[in-house]
Amino acid sequence: MIIHIFKPLLFMLPLLWLGCSDTRSKSAMKPMQAEVGVYTLSEQSVTLTRELPGRTKATLSSEIRPQVGGIIQARLFDEGAFVKKDTVLYQIDPSSYQAAFDEAKAALKNAEATLESTRLKSERYADLAKIDGVSQQDREDAQAAYLQAVATAEGKKASLQSARINLEYTKIKAPISGRIGTSSDTVGALVTAGQTTALATIRVLDPIYVDLTQSSTQLLKLRALLAQKGVTHGSAALSLKLEDGTVYQHSGTLQFQEIAVDESTGSVTLRATFPNPEGILLPGMYVRAVLDEAVDADAVLVPQQGVQRDPKGNATALIVTAENKVEKRVLTTDRVIDDTWLVNSGLNAGDRVIVEGSNKARVGDSVKAVDVTTTLGKAK
Repeated sequence: MIIHIFKPLLFMLPLLWLGCSDTRSKSAMKPMQAEVGVYTLSEQSVTLTRELPGRTKATLSSEIRPQVGGIIQARLFDEGAFVKKDTVLYQIDPSSYQAAFDEAKAALKNAEATLESTRLKSERYADLAKIDGVSQQDREDAQAAYLQAVATAEGKKASLQSARINLEYTKIKAPISGRIGTSSDTVGALVTAGQTTALATIRVLDPIYVDLTQSSTQLLKLRALLAQKGVTHGSAALSLKLEDGTVYQHSGTLQFQEIAVDESTGSVTLRATFPNPEGILLPGMYVRAVLDEAVDADAVLVPQQGVQRDPKGNATALIVTAENKVEKRVLTTDRVIDDTWLVNSGLNAGDRVIVEGSNKARVGDSVKAVDVTTTLGKAK
């Protein structure tokens, strides 16, 4: 009785086993798709910057040298202090120059007295000549003496002016307003006119220049970049990094670019101006300036984890096509922008770049793409 009940079940067991086996074989024949994380590219406006080395330089610099020789009687400034234009800095012993001035002054008075005497005589002889009171020769001699006295007086005036200038030069004054450095000479030192060694140097430090150097190669790349569609000039504003790595609190302005390339270095000089009210920047300091070179309105940025290098060193990326197939692209990259690459060619907006799981995907494979969000940086 029991055998008759289970007999149909025993007959169905082989059929069930065959059905399960067939299902498993079909599953084994269908390969499983790898899951990869993709980032969808889009165009965006990016400010492209360049970091250039440079050195600070005073906007005005004046070396103080004596214009007359003599002994320094006094130094009338504090080293390192701010001095105003026309402030007396040194006093040279004026004794000999005062005497020369007094002598020239007396000589001029003597010449003026002679001039007056010859003028009166010339006028008197001119009147007498009209009535034949004096000969024509005497009249001409009187006139010539007067003209000679005029010339002598003019020469004495010039000598007096020269003596006055030399006397004034004994007071060595500041030609510009600025901060004065150390003095190379002390009281009692003998100085000479036009000496090669400056007594001191005055510099204007606010504002201050920063002379930057840019290679001619970088300049050519920038011009090629600006020729591209959607790329425009950047602003003239700059930021500054000091030698210790800190960022200078004031921004500067680009003034001009040198029109010639230095043959010894192959670089071009750019000059920027920075405010320096606190006096932090001193002439000769090494700094690095961050310059806004251009603005790319149609930039394509790719996360760095989505870019690899092939054995030849070329930049490559794996993308997922509309058919969910893996495809390899060779890229031309421009620069690193934080955690991204700026790509010039090889990728376009809308492409899905594999940024996670690339080791599980091979070119031509069908994959399951999962969107990954990432934050793109700013231009360096």
